[in-house]
Amino acid sequence: MNTKAKTKTKTTYISLEEKKKIIKRIKTIEGQARGVVNMIEDERYCGDIFIQLAAIRESVKSAANKILQNHIETSIVEEIKNNNNDGIEEITKLIQNIE
Repeated sequence: MNTKAKTKTKTTYISLEEKKKIIKRIKTIEGQARGVVNMIEDERYCGDIFIQLAAIRESVKSAANKILQNHIETSIVEEIKNNNNDGIEEITKLIQNIE
């Protein structure tokens, strides 16, 4: 089963299973961020805080890559099948925003 995620002009399809995985990953990131807030409030060692922030960064990067992969496999492939090359320009811009 697919669910639609709408933007102003385009729709993308994410399987229910993938949607659940991505949401779970984002909720994990939320928990990690709350943990860092607590560490700062508790005046924990800066090195430990930095390690947690690095872990959050990797979690965000992983989630972004999963969403990008889904976008390529659905929307971009569909645009290419329809001889619309706008997707190639779009994906190039998205990849540049990852870092």
